[in-house]
Amino acid sequence: MDPVVAALALLVMLVGLVGVVVPVLPGLLLVWLAGAGSALLVATDTAGWTIAAILTVLFAIGTGATIWLPARSGRRGGVPMRSLGLAALGAVVGFFVIPVLGFLIGAAAGLLVAEFQRLGDWEPAWRSVGSVVRAYGIGVVVELVVGLTMIAVWGVAAFVR
Repeated sequence: MDPVVAALALLVMLVGLVGVVVPVLPGLLLVWLAGAGSALLVATDTAGWTIAAILTVLFAIGTGATIWLPARSGRRGGVPMRSLGLAALGAVVGFFVIPVLGFLIGAAAGLLVAEFQRLGDWEPAWRSVGSVVRAYGIGVVVELVVGLTMIAVWGVAAFVR
């Protein structure tokens, strides 16, 4: 692989890893775009497509973890889809209102308000928020591990060729 292409792709992937932890950038998406894009840019043969396919599967796993784990945890804790939907709406609003941490704060606030409205008590509402936020944290760790795995797969492919 051309050293300039490899360096640029690696730089974008590292920025993507930061975006996984700090929800300002679409982290795993950047890792995937840089890895798959550079693999296909320099190798349009079977090897390039194979690397792109592997990175795509890993991207789906990592992205799914941050969506599926909090929803699953909430549903197991008895949180209805309406409350989870309001948490998602709060996340979107929070993302634009409060830079950097607004996504998480907005989601937690949306879920807290929805659960308090449903249950009429702050204590169980906070428990619901805690379980969903913990699951989101686990999802972020999974996404980070997947991002590192994507970089490792790309790195092996890029520097072996």
